[in-house]
Amino acid sequence: MARALLCYSGLAMPVKSAGDRIFCASIDSLFGRKHHTKSPFVVNCRSSREEEPPLSSSSSARDVLGVSPNCSTSELKAAFRAKVKEFHPDMRKDKGEADVMIRRVIQAYEILSDYSRSEIIESYRECVDPFEEPECEACDLFINETVCIGKGCPQSCVAKAPQAFSFVASTGTARATSQGVSGDYQVQLAVGQCPRSCIHYVTPSQRAILEELLDG
Repeated sequence: MARALLCYSGLAMPVKSAGDRIFCASIDSLFGRKHHTKSPFVVNCRSSREEEPPLSSSSSARDVLGVSPNCSTSELKAAFRAKVKEFHPDMRKDKGEADVMIRRVIQAYEILSDYSRSEIIESYRECVDPFEEPECEACDLFINETVCIGKGCPQSCVAKAPQAFSFVASTGTARATSQGVSGDYQVQLAVGQCPRSCIHYVTPSQRAILEELLDG
């Protein structure tokens, strides 16, 4: 299958096919940032996603978006955009809930529409672009697993900071499994010494988009 690359200023990520339209954001300064201050956002994305079962039917997807079975394409799109804005982290006190709900909104729209995951995320970006206007200080952790060395890394982040990183059983690459720990010295050491520079500080909204692209 033909493959395209999603470019985040050097953050190359595979897209399912060349036919998938997806946005390309320039965030050199974002991924070049190593110094930061403590963020008020504490989001444990991975555990939240494991606790929330995936949507299994059109009925549950319609419940998430609040639409009727006979809604039009334009009504469905309007409902998606409204939910994206409703659950944006800036609008919610519970940032963990916002993180989970944004993912469910994207999943629901994918079930009910004819759009691919990448096209939906592009639409999400059009509603709220956290790369152009970050909602907060970038203190969440994200690993670009497409360039991660994995278990053979001589400067393993998992070995340096197991409280924040672990290996993915299916791929052998490292993944951030805990958020709110960016101020930890061992975490900072792991980020600074990564030989591929594949660990990045991002905001919760940026992380949600990047992880959806990575998992898609």
